[in-house]
Amino acid sequence: MIKFPDGFLWGAAASAPQTEGHSLLNGKSATTWDKWFEMNPEKFNDNQGPQDTSNTYEMYQEDVENMQKIGMNSYRTSISWARLLPDGKTLNPEAVGFYRSYFQDMLDHGVEPIINLFHFDMPWWLMEKGGWKARESVDDFAFYAKTAFEQFGDLVKRWTTFNEPIVHIECGYLLGFHYPAIVDFKKAVQVGYHTLMAHVCAVKAFRESGVDGQIGIILNVSPAYSRSDSKEDMKAKNASDLLSIYSFLDPAVLGKTPSELISLLKENELLPYVDAGDSALIKKNTVDFIGLNYYQPNRVMAPENPITPAKTPEDLFAPYDWPDKKINPYRGWEIYPKALYDVAIMMRDKYHNIPWYVSENGMGVADEGRYKDDNGVIDDQYRIEFIKEHLEYLHKGIEEGSNCFGYHLWTFVDCWSWLNGYRNRYGLFSVDLDNDFKRTIKSSGKWFKELSENNGF
Repeated sequence: MIKFPDGFLWGAAASAPQTEGHSLLNGKSATTWDKWFEMNPEKFNDNQGPQDTSNTYEMYQEDVENMQKIGMNSYRTSISWARLLPDGKTLNPEAVGFYRSYFQDMLDHGVEPIINLFHFDMPWWLMEKGGWKARESVDDFAFYAKTAFEQFGDLVKRWTTFNEPIVHIECGYLLGFHYPAIVDFKKAVQVGYHTLMAHVCAVKAFRESGVDGQIGIILNVSPAYSRSDSKEDMKAKNASDLLSIYSFLDPAVLGKTPSELISLLKENELLPYVDAGDSALIKKNTVDFIGLNYYQPNRVMAPENPITPAKTPEDLFAPYDWPDKKINPYRGWEIYPKALYDVAIMMRDKYHNIPWYVSENGMGVADEGRYKDDNGVIDDQYRIEFIKEHLEYLHKGIEEGSNCFGYHLWTFVDCWSWLNGYRNRYGLFSVDLDNDFKRTIKSSGKWFKELSENNGF
């Protein structure tokens, strides 16, 4: 058997906007997702907006019981900023009651809540002021974080500030998948910088709160692999890693922005506006642990006709179509489990072997009803194999000294995925949107119970 360290966290991850539903009820105000769906519903798969998602707001007790049944000892989800502070200042007592009941229920069932503060759900009141483009967003987020620590710090011992900040930066300001869906490299960098400072100031608020616990950040890692070892291709690989990984990982863990990244931004006229004292704040407010979401690698090569200064990231590193790749055809993502070993060694060698965990890893598949067995259970052996392959490489990294303390699958129950809605399913439990959100365990959920009970496979 492959055995994992004692006390290893076996769980799953999700977010408030992708599971809770009740998106404009119970005192919650609108987010960018609510407004974007109102303005452009045609952008959303099958008219599936954020209003109901998986109805966890009403069904969390059943969900928590199911977590316990399949051996989960931890669960990461998020608080909705627009639910807790609908206008950014005034506490919503209904939200406090909901989250306290939810988190206490997890604890009562032996499931540790790991709670994240921001998962792409920008409150509309802040978006109207410029969102992360506006420096005041830093103080607004710090106040929200402080409020969350005060309200739930007795129940939650592991906090994270952001989930995948690179994603809301890229998707909102370079790729068009999140609101405001513009393409502006300079604005993207500024949004990224203010996001970083919001994280830093939330960590500062946590330290000042006196709450007993730890705080981290969840970052998505898509390690770059270059087409060749040529100088040009390696330069492209380095640029990819600087922008996509080191831009947040270095400040969060090492307390400083990489000098190479600063030089790269400067030569491309992309340096953000900064405030005096920011570097001291970054240095002082590092994290206790890191969550890393891993789905796919980033295959890169030198761009054929680069523009300087760069207008898009592809002027710095171009995508490379590796001929030997294995692809998940539903998501279009490469399946490359070995990268999880490379990530584990990176954390060991480059980041002082800080405690970290796999905060997301998973496989989205469309039309899973095709795989139902005679008992109506989705027999998702492909997901089990996907998890096994990644855990084998993760275990290898742990055996070689990487300080990894857990593995969280994306996700527990099928969830809403932004513009993609429910096109692809990721859960250990299926959700029947046409039958009162009925939850049904999949084969992977049954296997996960064995995984957790054996602390390995």
